[in-house]
Amino acid sequence: MVDRSFLDWPFFTDRHRQLAAGLDDWCGQSLPRQHQGDVDDACRDLVKLLADAGWLNHAAPAPGSAEPPDVRSLCLIREILARHSGLADFAFAMQGLGSGAIALFGTREQKNDYLPAVRNGDRIAAFALSEPDAGSDVVSLTTTAVKDGADYIINGEKTWISNGGIADFYTLFVRTGEEPGAGGLSAFIVDAGTPGLEIAERIEVIAPHPLARLEFRDCRVPQTSLLGKPGEGFNIAMATLDVFRSTVGAAALGFARCALEETLSHIGTRQLFGRTLADMQMTRDSIADMAVAVDASALLVYRAAWTRDCGTDRITREAAMAKLHATESAQQVIDRAVQLFGARGVTRGEKVEELYREIRALRIYEGASEIQKLIIARETYESRA
Repeated sequence: MVDRSFLDWPFFTDRHRQLAAGLDDWCGQSLPRQHQGDVDDACRDLVKLLADAGWLNHAAPAPGSAEPPDVRSLCLIREILARHSGLADFAFAMQGLGSGAIALFGTREQKNDYLPAVRNGDRIAAFALSEPDAGSDVVSLTTTAVKDGADYIINGEKTWISNGGIADFYTLFVRTGEEPGAGGLSAFIVDAGTPGLEIAERIEVIAPHPLARLEFRDCRVPQTSLLGKPGEGFNIAMATLDVFRSTVGAAALGFARCALEETLSHIGTRQLFGRTLADMQMTRDSIADMAVAVDASALLVYRAAWTRDCGTDRITREAAMAKLHATESAQQVIDRAVQLFGARGVTRGEKVEELYREIRALRIYEGASEIQKLIIARETYESRA
């Protein structure tokens, strides 16, 4: 059994504990253990499955709701989904991230148009920020939107876009040029069928997920597609990532918990030199390191989530710490699991081999580990002023 004692920590209320227990039970009964065939179809099926069970209600608020996103709930859901299925976690996370800017900054009409469809699984969402030469360095993005009467005309390219190719709409960040640098970025909602938007390339990665490169060629969108005001795009992107960055750490935590549990089951039965792996001191050293890494990550993830939920609008430092530690330590935990499994650990079809492929991207997306270190150092230094 996976350790659930962390749910007794004071970060959580009974509502969170009930959510975690209910989702864990649902995952055990309803989530497919293997995703066969086309990954696009698998993601669509998972979005609908999560919607029908009501879990996507946590990813996107109801229109008109004045309640801020409950980041502890988001983190618990991502941790538990990731522990059961990396693709299910991906499906849930992208519905939240792709619609998050609409929930935070959209007009009443935009919220009414998009959020119900995200919650019920009828529209798949995507967050289109990265470009070939502008990933972590958001200020360097070059895709443009030029005002033309009552419309904007978009030209440029986005890449490594999760849900690219299957999304029904993209929350898109472009340069509108009100000011140099960050002050000249804006955000738009662009429907997938808009003329001038093309899926230029589907991208295959080591853990299969829908990814694509997008091209915009004289893509005309109405002014009503603008999210917030012109020039607010950078702040919209950062505020959205501030909510969801902690949840990336939570997903990594779910992968690490799964790896630890798989390892504990394995070492108790694997015989070597007349005794089990669990009887060997080197194995126990590894288990101790893995357990400490898991708990330290959980403390950082749920500290960040609790801080956001309890009234602090921005948790830039806390979220960066949570993502950095949880993703880096999960990589180490999973690597130790693979090592303790031996040849089985690198065999296709083994859970720890799947986890080894799943964890790698989390150290890159939504701000690579190196960028998190820059953020933490900056926030720590500036807090002294």
